Amino acid sequence: MTFHDFIFGAYPYIAGVVFILGSWLRFDREQYTWKADSSQLLSNGSMRIASNLFHVGILAIFGGHFVGLLTPHSWFTAMGVSDIAHQYVAIYAGVIFGGMCFLGALMLTIRRLSNERVAAVSRTRDNFIIIWILITVTIGLSTIPTSIGHASHGDASVMIALTQYVQSIATLNPNPALLQGVDSVFKLHMFFGMTLFLLFPFTRLVHVWSVPVGYLGRAYQVVRRKRMVMN
Repeated sequence: MTFHDFIFGAYPYIAGVVFILGSWLRFDREQYTWKADSSQLLSNGSMRIASNLFHVGILAIFGGHFVGLLTPHSWFTAMGVSDIAHQYVAIYAGVIFGGMCFLGALMLTIRRLSNERVAAVSRTRDNFIIIWILITVTIGLSTIPTSIGHASHGDASVMIALTQYVQSIATLNPNPALLQGVDSVFKLHMFFGMTLFLLFPFTRLVHVWSVPVGYLGRAYQVVRRKRMVMN
């Protein structure tokens, strides 16, 4: 097995198993650490805008990758979406939401490293994972000029190869050979993205599993104002 075949044939499954089993074991054995460790009380500042940019951006990126890469090619063509149109949609979405995630991650990274109060309570793994996400998003944004070049020449072969590869992984029939002609920047982005899943269970990112979906349908909260009794 070559290094290329290991990274794009075996490594995705290694990362996936660690992602699932690691998350389960952490929830089962270390529930006290199952939290986001918010530092907003220590320093509010630009926390709100940075957090919103980061969370909206990264959730949209994940959703876009999931739908764009795992949806069968025949479904897009059946809806009248050509390969080039599909590629341009991915480019525009990447610029918008990738840019949002990048700005948010950059602001959060600077805050964690430069604010003394936040830095004092930040764990090494907290700093490491936000920097890793920032690098991953940066590499992802750096693929856009290459994608624009392909699209402008009417060439969707790389996008098709990427979707076919991801679908081969999802169907347990890995085919790393599909990536042989893909630009190195895409492969680097994929490696950093897969490693993010590998690191996931050991960081604060586990709080994603506890997203409060039920909050949207909760009952109204009744608040009564305390009256002052004057003597």
